[in-house]
Amino acid sequence: GNAPPGVDPEAFSWFQTVDTDHSGFISVKELKQALVNNNWSSFNDETCLLMINMFDKTRSGRIDVYGFSALLRFVQQWRSLFQQYDRDQSGSISFSELQQAFSQMGYNLSPQFSQLLLARYAQRSPNPSIQLDRFIHICMQLQSLTDAFREKDTALLGNIRLSYEDFLAMVVTRML
Repeated sequence: GNAPPGVDPEAFSWFQTVDTDHSGFISVKELKQALVNNNWSSFNDETCLLMINMFDKTRSGRIDVYGFSALLRFVQQWRSLFQQYDRDQSGSISFSELQQAFSQMGYNLSPQFSQLLLARYAQRSPNPSIQLDRFIHICMQLQSLTDAFREKDTALLGNIRLSYEDFLAMVVTRML
């Protein structure tokens, strides 16, 4: 068949391949099998779920061809950004590249915080680095939490006072 209006024909073709159960929808499991990092590893479950939720307009836990087409554009934009920050073209982002990426994206984060993210999201190795899926995950979470912080930091001071429960509510409502 032909691609529906507004859907890239290549995305439509890929959708049909990825929709292994022919349900007309892509599940987290199907998406995980379709997306790969630069080292050919599959995207992790958390990132796939985050993206499904982002493009799932019906809150059904799966996406239709329109959502899949938008998701592919989204991933391609992140892949381009990732490749810009992967200065040594290694296929992953090192600590120094992550620091540079945050700085260029407008985040003023300490080396200790970047190290914490690396410890949390990188595969264990002598030289830990971040794959594309984890980079997308980190950036989406950072953006969401930054938005939540800015809602409270109306004077743009970079500091806020809030109760523990307000903090929890802020985080829980932003967890995708």
